[in-house]
Amino acid sequence: MATASNEQVRFDGRILFLSDDADMVERQLGGADISLADALPLRSDVSTDEITPAAICYYYDEKLGDYPYHGLKCGRRLPVSVGSVKAGGFGVTVAGRRYGKGSSREASPYAEWCAGIRLVIAESFERIYRQNCRNLGIYTSTDFGLVERIRRGESIPVSEFTQGEDELTAELIRRGGLFKLTRARRDGWSPTAHTIASRPMTYAEKIVARASTGNCDAVFPGQAIFATADWRYAHEYVTPMCASFLSREMGDQITLHDRASIVCFGDHLPFIHRSMSAERRARGLLEAAQALAKVQQQFCERHGLRLHGYLADRDGSEGISHSIMAERYVKPGQLVVGTDSHTPHCGALGALAFGIGTTEMANAWVTGEVRVEVPRTCRVRLNGRIPAGVEAKDIVLHLLRLPYVREGSAIGQVIEYCGEALSGLSTDERATLTNMVAEIGGFSGIVIPDEETCRFVRERRGIDLQLEPWMRSDEGAALAHIIEVECERLEPMLARPADPGHGVAISELAETVGIDIAYGGSCTGGKREDILHYHAVLEWAARHGMRVAAGTRFFLQFGSQDVRDYCLQHGMIDVFERAGVELIEPGCGACVNAGPGVSERADQVTVSAINRNFPGRSGPGQVWLASPSTVAASAIAGRIVSFEQLRAQSSS
Repeated sequence: MATASNEQVRFDGRILFLSDDADMVERQLGGADISLADALPLRSDVSTDEITPAAICYYYDEKLGDYPYHGLKCGRRLPVSVGSVKAGGFGVTVAGRRYGKGSSREASPYAEWCAGIRLVIAESFERIYRQNCRNLGIYTSTDFGLVERIRRGESIPVSEFTQGEDELTAELIRRGGLFKLTRARRDGWSPTAHTIASRPMTYAEKIVARASTGNCDAVFPGQAIFATADWRYAHEYVTPMCASFLSREMGDQITLHDRASIVCFGDHLPFIHRSMSAERRARGLLEAAQALAKVQQQFCERHGLRLHGYLADRDGSEGISHSIMAERYVKPGQLVVGTDSHTPHCGALGALAFGIGTTEMANAWVTGEVRVEVPRTCRVRLNGRIPAGVEAKDIVLHLLRLPYVREGSAIGQVIEYCGEALSGLSTDERATLTNMVAEIGGFSGIVIPDEETCRFVRERRGIDLQLEPWMRSDEGAALAHIIEVECERLEPMLARPADPGHGVAISELAETVGIDIAYGGSCTGGKREDILHYHAVLEWAARHGMRVAAGTRFFLQFGSQDVRDYCLQHGMIDVFERAGVELIEPGCGACVNAGPGVSERADQVTVSAINRNFPGRSGPGQVWLASPSTVAASAIAGRIVSFEQLRAQSSS
């Protein structure tokens, strides 16, 4: 616990070191206090999937306090049991670098809060996780010197947690959360007004400036402002917690701002009844999971919100939130926020789209505004031409293994894609690039809108866009970094199990990797262009008398009903079925361990088109990431191969 007075805070609970050594974690949970030196090395890259595995997020209240670190893997073990952190009386957590990577789920810091954690110390933090902590009132720090000071019983000046922060963020930390800051603003508090001289700006900076509530002519990196969002969307994993937070703050007097710009989705759990284990069912988790969609539907009905929900006549949903937002709603130049780390998907249309947590979305639904710290921009220039057989997923997996990304230098930055090779990519392929900025750790991904953007909107929505002259980055705009990618040198890529950053070119794969499951789907791998890649491989296989290998199951899940309808109209379904593919209606499915395509045993191997492969993300087995065509080719071969390798092997 923590107590605050006179701009100082005292942390009264014990300190929990998330050691890489499971024995050390278990000793602490058993009552022993250890030193930082004893705990080394600390666990790095602790993901939100480990802090609160997906099944834990079926809870959205104080029950979460029984589950922080329930999925924490130390070596081969999971040392944290249900209720052990809360029972241990811990107030401080200490970990290594890139703490809180992965999903934007605010359930993770909220579980820590409910268990008594009031401060997290780590070498570095992922942007959304740290922002969620601050919105809830959890302190964060990279100062390991605090450990011994807290143990001595010192009170720590709040200024040590606000040092180096902009005025708005510092006030958020001082007041102890976003709702408290919103009340202060309503009562008259406002940040100091600054006149900023005109300066060359990146495209992302221009969008923020135009959306700012202060009508800024210019903004600069690091500046924190409130901006009006054009779209605010959430899914059933998060809407119930948003509703709970709003009820706690406002009782029955909830009034939502501009309801027409709020969209809700049922996309994560329409198939949970087909994949949940008997053990979890026995714990009541199926009922808890299925209740989420019902709570969301009731909230939408009560407040008159648009809901793209579950299908009434069969299992499945209308589609994944990002897919539908890109297909039907988002336009260039807009500012878009969603309760999912893959919200940058919509940056493919030239919007600034980024993920936010539950508290921030609940606040945004009431105010129409979102707090933005203007990010720096890293430009990724895709030079030359992309070789045949190389797809956008291969480009991202290449980026993820570069030192600039692996070392965390891109955390919190906008990734602006440009270059000759980009002009040849469809908007669906561009969406893979922007979507997986979440794995890079960036704030968002963005593409300057062009004729391809206009073509996409005209084709999908039947409307003609008029791009405006301001929709570009200015000459001389300041950049954090430039990454040059020589696309002619690229080849199909993989990511080895456990992390999307474990990239390896498929030609470098020394071992033969047999597979049990091939999965094509998710927001990253279920778009129209992705389906065309699967279809091209399977059509070729059919002409050569081949189908899905014996002993391998190939699941193909559409990203939206629009994608499914496209496949029906173009006669693709018959090709898929004759090849032995198991087709699934839209939903997030196996990507969130909630549908057909998840592994059932630890010895199973999956090759998947999803965006992340953290342990347990898609079942207990090992997950390799790959492009759609590699997934399809591997399904035919029964082992991991590229489409080019499959064709070469069949002709030899």
